[in-house]
Amino acid sequence: MRATRLFFVRHGETDWNLAGRLQGRRDVPLNDLGRVQAGRVGKLLPRIVGEPVERLHFVSSPMIRTLETMRILRTTLDLPVNDFATDIRLAELSFGEWEGKTWPQLRRSDLVEVRKRDEDPWHFAPPGGESYNDLKVRLGAALEDVQQDAIIVTHGGVIRTALSILAGMPGQEAAHLPIRQGAVYVVEGGRFEVAT
Repeated sequence: MRATRLFFVRHGETDWNLAGRLQGRRDVPLNDLGRVQAGRVGKLLPRIVGEPVERLHFVSSPMIRTLETMRILRTTLDLPVNDFATDIRLAELSFGEWEGKTWPQLRRSDLVEVRKRDEDPWHFAPPGGESYNDLKVRLGAALEDVQQDAIIVTHGGVIRTALSILAGMPGQEAAHLPIRQGAVYVVEGGRFEVAT
């Protein structure tokens, strides 16, 4: 059975989010607010899913911050805490050498490359990293493998890319879309809505 509804959840806040550091593939745990956000999403899901939540497929990026988010929301739903799949293709966009840095730091140290990204954020890849267009290839393959309605715990860059793939959002627009923590992005029939 092919998935008709996908519920995308961005991981809760981390201290690096709070500091404005690019996380990418760095494994950073949730902070206290991030844990609260994950619990709130667990309480929100039954209202927006409209059927027993346990019938859905649960899959997460294997990063610490997404695994924590998934475990907390499953605990909130009274579901077995570790009974979900992981998929490395749902991991965040790699920022390569830029990971751990803030945008103000990068504007001081690598202004030429940052300006290139500003001009074309969808196709630009940081040194040693990947572009949204690169991410679109691996994410597209991951989404093809989701064969039933699913709750997908992942990252901001992945959700932006999913909205481009599944809802037809132009890449340049998707690259600038703010993706909220503690919200659920529901994609169905080529459209999406944000539930909070």
